[in-house]
Amino acid sequence: MVQESPIAEENGLPPLCSGAVIVEGMTKRGKPCRLIDNTASAPREELVALLNDLIEQEHFGPSGLSVAGGNTIRIGAPQSAHVQLGEHIYRMIVVDYAAQLESF
Repeated sequence: MVQESPIAEENGLPPLCSGAVIVEGMTKRGKPCRLIDNTASAPREELVALLNDLIEQEHFGPSGLSVAGGNTIRIGAPQSAHVQLGEHIYRMIVVDYAAQLESF
C-alpha cells in the first residue's frame, strides 16, 4: 500500500517520499501500527517480517526515555536503531505506533 501520512509531520519524523511503502499491522494489544519504508527499496516480504518482529518484541506504543545522566523522562520520544534487510542497512525511527525506515 502506498499512501501519504500525517505521522511524518506530527511526530518530527522525516517527511514521506511520494513512493513510500506502508505495511500495517496490529499490536498485541489491538492497536494499529505501521512500518513505513521511506526509501521504497526494501522487499515487501522483508518489511512484513520486520513489522511482525517489532510487534512480537512490543516495540510499539508510548515509551519513556531519559537522556544519559538526565533527571527527566520524555514520553513519546523517538527511538532509533539501524537494521539490515538483505544487503542494505537502514536507519529505523520508532515513534509510538509507527516505525520509519530511512537511508543510512
